[in-house]
Amino acid sequence: MDTTPRTAAALSTYLEGQKFGCVLAEIPWRLPERDAAGTMSLDDILALPVADHLEDRAHCYLWVPNALLPEGMKVLAAWGFKYTSNIIWQKSATDEAQVASDETDAFDDITEVLLFGIRGKNVRTLAPARSTVNFIAPGPVSVPGGKPLAQYRIIESCSWGPFLELFGHAPREGWTVWEDRAARVAISA
Repeated sequence: MDTTPRTAAALSTYLEGQKFGCVLAEIPWRLPERDAAGTMSLDDILALPVADHLEDRAHCYLWVPNALLPEGMKVLAAWGFKYTSNIIWQKSATDEAQVASDETDAFDDITEVLLFGIRGKNVRTLAPARSTVNFIAPGPVSVPGGKPLAQYRIIESCSWGPFLELFGHAPREGWTVWEDRAARVAISA
């Protein structure tokens, strides 16, 4: 259970010099029209020392709401990655995020983007990626309101480890998870 604050220093302390070949991040983005509680400012996200904990060659998978694509590109660059592609996730019709659209949304937001970035040389995805489409259909999610479980199958087959998950929802075998969101919710309740 990770109860550390969401700061650059907390991340560095937690990782204690470890290096990773792949990072997955589900950032608690601060959306302008929504309550800021439990979210992070873009400046705080950009300040996270992710690049300090990466191997010379690495992959990044970064979840970004459609309304914050420009900010997602800034985060990729700040963490030392070059954007190369994305995966689109179609949320389930019962997903809370789909139902919770508000009047500032241009469209009913039933998709989310998983940006993909690379760092270093010889960073082409592993062979299974050549037969993996960049689309995740509705299906089981990690926790209610969480991301699709299919993300792990894709990442583990297309990228190399060691694997780091930032702002995860639960521990996962073979992964280092910083900030278990479920633990944070239980502590604050």
